[in-house]
Amino acid sequence: MEAMKHALPLALWFGLVIGLPGLSQAQERFGLHLQGRHKTTRIPFQLHSNLIIVPLKINDSDTLRFILDSGVSTIIVTDPKIPVTRLMKAVRRVHISGAGEGGDLSATVMVGNKIQMGHMKGFNQNVVVLDHDILQISEYVGMPIHGIFGYELFNQFVVTIDFSKKELILEEPSHYRYKPKKGDQFPITIEDAKPYLNAVALVDKKRTVPLKVVIDTGAGHAISLDVNSRSQIALPNKVIRTQLGRGLSGVINGSLGRVEKIKIGNLELNNIIASFPDSLAYGVKLSNRIARQGNIGCELLRRFKVTFNYQQHYIVLKPVKRRLREAFEHNMSGMDIVAKGSQYDEFTVERIELNSPAELAGLLPGDQLISVDGEFCRSISMSDLYRIFQRGEGKEIVMAVRRKGEILITTLTLKRII
Repeated sequence: MEAMKHALPLALWFGLVIGLPGLSQAQERFGLHLQGRHKTTRIPFQLHSNLIIVPLKINDSDTLRFILDSGVSTIIVTDPKIPVTRLMKAVRRVHISGAGEGGDLSATVMVGNKIQMGHMKGFNQNVVVLDHDILQISEYVGMPIHGIFGYELFNQFVVTIDFSKKELILEEPSHYRYKPKKGDQFPITIEDAKPYLNAVALVDKKRTVPLKVVIDTGAGHAISLDVNSRSQIALPNKVIRTQLGRGLSGVINGSLGRVEKIKIGNLELNNIIASFPDSLAYGVKLSNRIARQGNIGCELLRRFKVTFNYQQHYIVLKPVKRRLREAFEHNMSGMDIVAKGSQYDEFTVERIELNSPAELAGLLPGDQLISVDGEFCRSISMSDLYRIFQRGEGKEIVMAVRRKGEILITTLTLKRII
């Protein structure tokens, strides 16, 4: 995804709260390693809905698609139907919870697994397999997604995410050397297996509010702010109520609004669309969470080349100038789409905002999109579709949809709603 406007209106959040007690010393000796004499390895990734999707094999399986999430503390298989799960060794049942307004999820801990990604291999890895694919990530990304992982990778290697080249670079910490030309260096802390950044501030004409935020590669939004965490953080004057995304515990509802400026050190990003989750989904539910004011996701991070160095406790941000010039935008159609079908290439209208361009165009939930601006939907990705929906205010989009067996043609006029 080269253009700016690729974030789905639905930001996916995967913060995890789970305990895995009882690991033996033999298991702890094993971890992730680069094979042979390799000190570094480069792994291509896909970027869909502002989520980093990497190729992963478990126990010599076919290549699976996992979301790289710096905020998740273990390997999670979200699709229990993949064949490899039938051969795993189950040891105990667990309940897990995270962001969202639902209850806990039931899952099984599987031990003694091998994973592989490029020249990186891991042995005796614990894998948590959900009982049901309740997240339905595939429907929102538009391709089969099998799981989520992150912490072990970030903890073992220096990890560079090159969004421009869509390449993940893993490097042995002893081999990595920071140089100023690689970008600006900021200290981070690792707490509860998550990276926290303190060099962030929310700025408006009246004040500058320092923030402690999680750097969350598993979130598709730019920034999320918790209005209950600090009195100086308030909702903007203009907001829209919407479904912000899905977490491990279900739907995350809240508000979207624009904030004047976010500063990271001396770097400035202006007129950012920020998410403001309801406390039920984000704050009260995780009562034992570490004090923080929000998190930063990939809609902001993709404007940089990002390097995580957990062992030395810093992050490096190298701005990509052309992307820093891109505006932050939201879906201007007023509807949410989900992908159906065996290949997730059948786009269906899931939800429509009142008085939105989609409603004015006569669209209804359940309509199946056939073509958008002359492009057949089966030949484009979900990200391509939302890029079309963010082309600019006043842009007319001709759409063909199937409803109860009939083909209908309509024109939707995009409107900036936030």
